[in-house]
Amino acid sequence: MSVITPQHRQELASGIQRLGLVLNAAQQEQLLAYLSLLIKWNKAYNLTAVRDPNEMVSRHLLDSLSILPQVQPLGACWLDVGSGGGMPGVPLAIAFPERQFTLLDSNGKKTRFLTQVKLELKLANLSVVNERVEAFQPALPFEGIVSRAFSSLADFSDWTRHLGDQNTHWLAMKGVHPDDELQALPEDFQLINTQVLDVPGCQGQRHLLILRRIS
Repeated sequence: MSVITPQHRQELASGIQRLGLVLNAAQQEQLLAYLSLLIKWNKAYNLTAVRDPNEMVSRHLLDSLSILPQVQPLGACWLDVGSGGGMPGVPLAIAFPERQFTLLDSNGKKTRFLTQVKLELKLANLSVVNERVEAFQPALPFEGIVSRAFSSLADFSDWTRHLGDQNTHWLAMKGVHPDDELQALPEDFQLINTQVLDVPGCQGQRHLLILRRIS
């Protein structure tokens, strides 16, 4: 019996429309296949604190997709830091099949799940790395680095500064606007944009902060 219900399918389709996004039928089916894997594996692997499958479309899929307009004009090579269950990296990889996404997490159970997602969904543009962020040494700097509920802005900046350069955009997905965290931002990082995210079905505030390195 499928864990994906007609309600999940309808909620995803209407949410994409409300966000003003365009994702074809195949992409929407990939997102639902990812959700199905997340629901099944979450029972044993504790991939997300959200236990109710009926909350996962809004709190995981639509929340991840809500940053597509900000990701769209930026680079082609992305890193999702502390990817966990794959948010937002997997939905972004489905939405932008022509771009490359690396999902980084130090938890072996979570990266095993992400590897299974890559294989089952045939996401050729997805790479999974099981390593601590401080130890990760890519061949080239990433053009975009994104995190969702990963750490404070100061830690996010400090731990990933070696993974980007002055051309890189750092995107931090947050709940309430993190005024205190911005005060502690390292001197060589600056906030260049803040977006309020209106995620269909999500309660509470959602913000996206976009940072750049200035030296």
